[in-house]
Amino acid sequence: MGNRRKARELVLEALYRVEVTQDGPDEVLRDVFSRREYNQEIKEYSSVLFKTTANHLKEIDSIIAEYVENWDLSRMAILDKNILRFAICELLYVKDIPMKVTLNEAIEIAKKYSTQDSGRFINGVIDRIAKERRRSDTD
Repeated sequence: MGNRRKARELVLEALYRVEVTQDGPDEVLRDVFSRREYNQEIKEYSSVLFKTTANHLKEIDSIIAEYVENWDLSRMAILDKNILRFAICELLYVKDIPMKVTLNEAIEIAKKYSTQDSGRFINGVIDRIAKERRRSDTD
């Protein structure tokens, strides 16, 4: 498993824990890092992605709500919602990662940690967002 994949998985865990426990983001991230040894690249990327996602959570959630048809965010599976959150964050704020990489990583993580249908769901939402956002960026 690559360093960035592991970092994304840590971000998923941290976002999940913040939502479920209501603990502060810094406290959660420290705890996630304290349970195992991670190399510097994993720690740096997961810190940046987690903090950027947390700092833009309202905007990211409004984007999810705009693109998810017939779903209320409060009823969405917590894992799926948090995978969408960090993937959208990557699309919007981490410019050195190609859209296809973000999409593939989100799908693979969804298949590994969520339900059987989550990969398709994540793919559909992120693909629509990426295509429309890319189109509006070039207009």
